Amino acid sequence: MSKNLLPGPDLNWLGLGADKVLYQLDIPQLVEEAIKNGEGTLSSTGALAIDTGRFTGRSPKDRFIVLDDVTRDTVWWGDVNIRFTQANFNALLEKVCAHLNARKIYVRDGYACADPSYKTSIRVITGTAYQNLFANNLFLRPDAEGNTGRPEWTIIAAPEFQADPLIDGTRQSNFSILNFSKKIILIGGTGYTGEIKKGIFSVLNFILPQHRNTLSMHCSANVGAEGDAAIFFGLSGTGKTTLSADPCRGLIGDDEHGWGDDSVFNFEGGCYAKCVDLTFEKEPQIFSAVRFGALLENTNYFPGQRVVDYANIEKTENTRVAYPIDFIDNAVIPSVTGIPKNIFFLTADAFGVLPPLSKLSTGQAMFHFISGYTAKVAGTEAGITEPQVTFSACFGKAFLPLHPTKYAELLGRKMEQHQVNVWLVNTGWSGGAYGEGQRMKLSYTRALITAVLENKLQDIEFIEHPVFGLQMPVSCPGVPSEILNPGNTWENKQKYDQKANELAQAFVANFKQFEAFANEEIRSSLPKVVENTL
Repeated sequence: MSKNLLPGPDLNWLGLGADKVLYQLDIPQLVEEAIKNGEGTLSSTGALAIDTGRFTGRSPKDRFIVLDDVTRDTVWWGDVNIRFTQANFNALLEKVCAHLNARKIYVRDGYACADPSYKTSIRVITGTAYQNLFANNLFLRPDAEGNTGRPEWTIIAAPEFQADPLIDGTRQSNFSILNFSKKIILIGGTGYTGEIKKGIFSVLNFILPQHRNTLSMHCSANVGAEGDAAIFFGLSGTGKTTLSADPCRGLIGDDEHGWGDDSVFNFEGGCYAKCVDLTFEKEPQIFSAVRFGALLENTNYFPGQRVVDYANIEKTENTRVAYPIDFIDNAVIPSVTGIPKNIFFLTADAFGVLPPLSKLSTGQAMFHFISGYTAKVAGTEAGITEPQVTFSACFGKAFLPLHPTKYAELLGRKMEQHQVNVWLVNTGWSGGAYGEGQRMKLSYTRALITAVLENKLQDIEFIEHPVFGLQMPVSCPGVPSEILNPGNTWENKQKYDQKANELAQAFVANFKQFEAFANEEIRSSLPKVVENTL
């Protein structure tokens, strides 16, 4: 029944039959299948618009790792990495495959890691056409038509399958399970495609640091005309995508990368961008990428139209669009560049404490990397009425199978080896906390980053922040000097000192969970908490 002439791969080792397999369909075929199946509709720009159902985001509490000889003594077990038994996995795999055998399934071969020396083959088996389109867009696409041999990793996604927690060992009916011995990612009960993408990211986060001396990173990356690569880390709302999207620099990727012995490379072949409030004026590259071949998730149309209303968040704030990276005009293909010269940690500090730009020592870089700080402000999530401190280790705690210190120490070694500069950039508030101060102007942040990338701060004097010990420039082209030292922007200096002390205490308290595993260089880089500030 296949619409193409490619022979299907051997799936017998999974117990999957081949008579209902649609293999390596191209974009028009997958879109046609999705529409025929009632999975979605075409928007006015030609993008396929679908709903992912009950789940419009990842479900971290339903992500498991199989406990076996490979993972027992290496995985950072806890609330991020939850144990799952081999017996329960084997039984659940058999059930899922039996479920898929009763349906037509979509199979796609691709790979991860744009640097050929790290190439990891992936086979994605899905119960819907739109999930297969997502896999086509996000993973790297092979030059050949396909590979009928057995891949290194297999992803099986069955959104309509519902687990029975009492029998299957899951928490509820949905699940995402990583099996490092069988090299299978098993996903069920959820149609949210981000589980597919982040499953492979977690796999690479486990393998590359341990076996290839390669730092896996939740970051964006770009490169200048002279080959000067830059990396941007940051949690949601800090400006990672916006600040790395520079028309004067080539885009390596927007989310997942590896830093090997002599290269930085994209893990993926596409982008999975948030599109809430998307406009051409704010994000022209992303807006223009929403065309035929792109996949829109959980968006809404204007009434009676096929025009997407990006401001409509009735389904979720986490509206997304997935598209191949070559939909971006300045994308670098293959997405590989050299060792970075500069790394930026982006934080939206809603307390108005951190400088708009500061330079970090190696120890401070490891400390701030393991902290992964930003702040959520009122309105970003239900129930949040005032700024809340948020920490996410290595700016991606949910995807770290290893202890965060492993990644932080590897970062430190690579910094020292290659003499890389690491900068902390506050895209948040200045002159007071959220509600009192002002949000840092994007033009100032861009000017600071540009000054770094163009080596315009080399001869500038730096002074030390009294609490965090960060090195702050006293001047920068295109930026008012008075905002560079955040303490000077507050009318009440004592109030600033108090707020800085409160934030320092939050950093120290968060670090307690890592302290026993951290080296001395990290431990010596904590901010200085003062007992009495008033």
